Amino acid sequence: MPSQAQPHHLALDAQALREAVEAHQRYLNGRSGGRRLSLTYADLSNCTLEGLDLREADFAGANFHGATLARANLTRGILFGADIREADLRRANLTKADLRGACLRGANLAGAELPGCDLREGRIALQDKLDGFRILRHEHRPGELNYAILSGANLSGAQMTGAVAMSSDFTDANLSGAQMAGAKLTRAVLDGADLTGADLAGADLSGASMKRAVLSGANLENAILDDVDMSDVLRAPPEVTYVDERPLDQVLADHESYCDSGGARGGVTPLNGVDFRPVKTLKGRRLTALVARDGVFFGLDLQGVQLQGADLSGADFRGCDLRDADLRGAKLSGASFTRSDLRGAKLGPLTIGDNRFVRTDFTRAVLRGADLRGAHAHRARFLEADMNGANLAGCDLTDAELEV
Repeated sequence: MPSQAQPHHLALDAQALREAVEAHQRYLNGRSGGRRLSLTYADLSNCTLEGLDLREADFAGANFHGATLARANLTRGILFGADIREADLRRANLTKADLRGACLRGANLAGAELPGCDLREGRIALQDKLDGFRILRHEHRPGELNYAILSGANLSGAQMTGAVAMSSDFTDANLSGAQMAGAKLTRAVLDGADLTGADLAGADLSGASMKRAVLSGANLENAILDDVDMSDVLRAPPEVTYVDERPLDQVLADHESYCDSGGARGGVTPLNGVDFRPVKTLKGRRLTALVARDGVFFGLDLQGVQLQGADLSGADFRGCDLRDADLRGAKLSGASFTRSDLRGAKLGPLTIGDNRFVRTDFTRAVLRGADLRGAHAHRARFLEADMNGANLAGCDLTDAELEV
């Protein structure tokens, strides 16, 4: 008589789960009675584990289908072969998590931290007392990311060789240095994604959208790029940028001289559409009233830069270090500050006379995932600005114009 197959996911009641999580907290805090959480092959479907500290927990083969894990800390967690379909993992921390063979079809990982995680395909075998070893099979293939939402997620250095992520949303995701050779990314959305130094050799990107993606140093050898929208992609910067046959460094030095001397020396040159990346850093530079509409500042160190009253409409400040920068009265409409660090930045009004001031204008600017902790943005305009996932803790928004 043939043996009866046994279910591979083990039911767990709410009380047992709560006690296991509490014991794990004691384990993490080095307290007596602590025990590392090990819920391998457990049925955690539709469970709520939101915001919990689950570092180093072992969930190999577990079923998280439809579970809520938003803001959970799963650093170095073992999720090998786990079923995570349609789970809510928004802003979860999965740094260096083992996600080999996990099925993430339809999961929401918007804003999640996944640097160095392993998303390659893997299979897990279970030992059955009657049938011996058998492969744990998901309803969908292991290592699948189809339809997953990874917008704004940090996947820098992630291992995704051969991953299947068709129709997945990687909008504004950080995929710098990610290993994606041979990945199936057909119809994926990679708009604004940072693919600096990523390995996409042999990847299938047919029908994908890569508008404004950063491809500096990316390896696209033998990649399938049929019908890919690559409009406005940012490629490697030139070695030197020239403006009116003068090196950009000299133009900026003249601008600083003009500012320092009150117009007696130097001069001001419009720098619209200029790529500033070759200068490497603008830290502490004095560039008051700079005109650089649609300028490219991507990834630059702009810490403490003086850009009071500057016209930087439509400029690309993605990933820039703008800590303590002075942007009072600057025109920043339509500019992109995705993942920029604006901690302590001066974004308030610029006084130009008695009872006269010019407000900083972020109208239609993109500040997704930007860090504005401790910034001074009183009276600033944020009309139609995209501030999804921005950190506004301690940011002074007194009398600021915000969308309600």
